[in-house]
Amino acid sequence: MKTAITEMFGIKYPIICGAMMWLCKPPLAAAVSNAGGMGNLTAGNYETEEDFRNAIRETRKLTDRPFMVGITILPSVRITAGHHQMYLRVCAEEKVAGIEVSGAPVDKAVGPEYIDLLKKAGVKLFHKVGSVRHAVHAEKAGYDGIYAAGIEEGGHPLDDDVTTMVLTPRIVESVKIPVVTVGGIANGKSLAAALSLGAQGVMMASRFIATKDCVVHNNIKEEIVKRQEHETTLICKTLHLQGRALKNQVVRNICEIEEKGGGFEALYPLIAGERMKEAWEDGDVEAAPMMVGQSIGLIQDVPTCKELLERMVKEAEETLARVSKLF
Repeated sequence: MKTAITEMFGIKYPIICGAMMWLCKPPLAAAVSNAGGMGNLTAGNYETEEDFRNAIRETRKLTDRPFMVGITILPSVRITAGHHQMYLRVCAEEKVAGIEVSGAPVDKAVGPEYIDLLKKAGVKLFHKVGSVRHAVHAEKAGYDGIYAAGIEEGGHPLDDDVTTMVLTPRIVESVKIPVVTVGGIANGKSLAAALSLGAQGVMMASRFIATKDCVVHNNIKEEIVKRQEHETTLICKTLHLQGRALKNQVVRNICEIEEKGGGFEALYPLIAGERMKEAWEDGDVEAAPMMVGQSIGLIQDVPTCKELLERMVKEAEETLARVSKLF
């Protein structure tokens, strides 16, 4: 399967793992890359330059294939503007293959000089966006590609609330750089659909949680397999930082606080990153907002990353072949 994404990075499949706090560390990043896709090392997992640089080098010990680094530039209690600058500088110094930027664009958040720094180092820069206007800005700023993230995605979809089915072709027709579809992707049929809409690849995150290679408590994996597509909801809209999370007890509590007009101080104890980290580790599926997408409805088992990607590509090929016979 050859697309602009496989050619850009020299990978076998146009399937990229998205950034996930506390989960996208060297073992999972390497497993996805070794399986023929593009793994992700999420920068926010590391608070010091030494730890971040060591994580990049540890990933390289586990795989000789390219991987992305995920950098989220959103308001945070723990991660500062200084962290964002450090992450970008280290990525340039270590010459990582590519960066997934979520939130504010690099040129506006830390300065256009960082885009120049990354380009000189040969680092490909992708921006995850939920609108055509943001995609157009990223192209003008010098990004190398776009993640078109529909409202179905887990994490923090843009509050324009545009679906993947509409967003992907709209961005494809509006920019000349490669577009990767995000949101609702979990199997070969959704990969085939994204390619049919004009995307050059897909990015998924929730699907990689339910794999044998993801270092997370088995209760979490089993819960994702058990749940269906209607069992997520949007939270933190009142903070203008909406996120899609699995419906559970803490999410119900968050929604109640928002309905009553509670602000950041009331919400913070329930949405703090450390709370999520503990839940991933101890397997308490009710204790924290689990930021997953509607694609959980398509997740039915817990394979290895290699099994998952090979199966997805086979199913995508079969799907596209079946559709071609209709004409």
